[in-house]
Amino acid sequence: MKDFQKNLQKYAELIVKTGVNVKPGHMVVLQIEVEQVALARLIVKEAYKLGASNVSVQWSDSVVSREFLANTADENLTTIPQFRIDETNSWVEKGASRISVVSQDPDAYAGVPTERVAAYQQASGKALFKLREATQANKVSWTVVAAAGKNWAAKVFPNLDTEEEQINALWDQIFKTTRIYEEDPITAWEKHDKTLWTKADQLNEEQFHALHFTAPGTDLTIGLPKNHRWEGAGSKNARGEQFMANMPTEEVFTAPDNRRIDGVVSSTKPLSYGGTTISDMVFTFEKGRVTDVSAGQGEEVLKKLLETDEGAKSLGEVALVPDQSPISQSGLVFYNTLFDENASNHLALGSAYAFSLEGGTEMSQEELSAAGLNRSTTHVDFMIGSAEMNIDGIHEDGRKVPIFRNGEWA
Repeated sequence: MKDFQKNLQKYAELIVKTGVNVKPGHMVVLQIEVEQVALARLIVKEAYKLGASNVSVQWSDSVVSREFLANTADENLTTIPQFRIDETNSWVEKGASRISVVSQDPDAYAGVPTERVAAYQQASGKALFKLREATQANKVSWTVVAAAGKNWAAKVFPNLDTEEEQINALWDQIFKTTRIYEEDPITAWEKHDKTLWTKADQLNEEQFHALHFTAPGTDLTIGLPKNHRWEGAGSKNARGEQFMANMPTEEVFTAPDNRRIDGVVSSTKPLSYGGTTISDMVFTFEKGRVTDVSAGQGEEVLKKLLETDEGAKSLGEVALVPDQSPISQSGLVFYNTLFDENASNHLALGSAYAFSLEGGTEMSQEELSAAGLNRSTTHVDFMIGSAEMNIDGIHEDGRKVPIFRNGEWA
């Protein structure tokens, strides 16, 4: 692949500078698959160049994880070691910046009994709640980025002849969508951030009471809490430092009022969740809760997800992405939420982000819940957008304002 090493270096710099904005004295935690050692080493090098005090690399291996999930005793699935809990709690206490690099095979855990995967994910979600709470309140800097894993690349590009061609094609998409081919990716991201915040600011001025989504298979009304906040790409942590939570990103998003969600919504892209692909999902909501659900593939896994806790049966995020998004226009299904959610309007089952409410980062869990922000130990996005989707904003007096027409900003 032409100039691959040069572009990988630019990518590492972007992740460290724009992604988590490393400053002198910062602690950095890097979570990454063993297959991505070359990128990991570059990220570590760049973080130390910017003055990081410590860079802790948390290696993962989906093959090893599968063996654990398939073979360990049942009690080990629901007992998270205390040292893991203490370690993640210490990241929060030290204000560590967290970089998550996703590259996993979308079907890594296919064939492992659903109840075993679900049991482990539920236990992990509860045990590591402090880390999720800090992340969803932007107490710390965090970013999610991608790297081209061989099995993931094979899933996205099955028609290419060789493993090398598949991996190169996926890296090409990663570099395109994160603006690495720009002469100065960091400046390009600053410009993109301003564009998305312009849309978020317009929506914040409206302060809609609800949103109405219509498309083939979808007729859904989602209430919005009083003093909700739409967010663009960039965020600020508790120290007032800028960071970019997702790269790529094409969305503006907020939290719904989880007591006022009614109607039917159909998914438009597959969801890779828990090492399994779920597709053709249809949800029915009444008074903020899922009352019926089906899926063409992975229905059992989806139903287990909804059983995580009471909050998993409602929504914690509503995000708007025009169909002209470059990821959508690529025509590819990535089987990876980081990419597919940025090709499509999407919703998330589970917990809402505290910063989606004015003053929310200073509120208790009980106060957030009372304001209508969903609380849960999970947060799973699923895609609902298409070129046929219309969205209206509804004011409290019933007045309607078109937001999307035929998949584009109105």
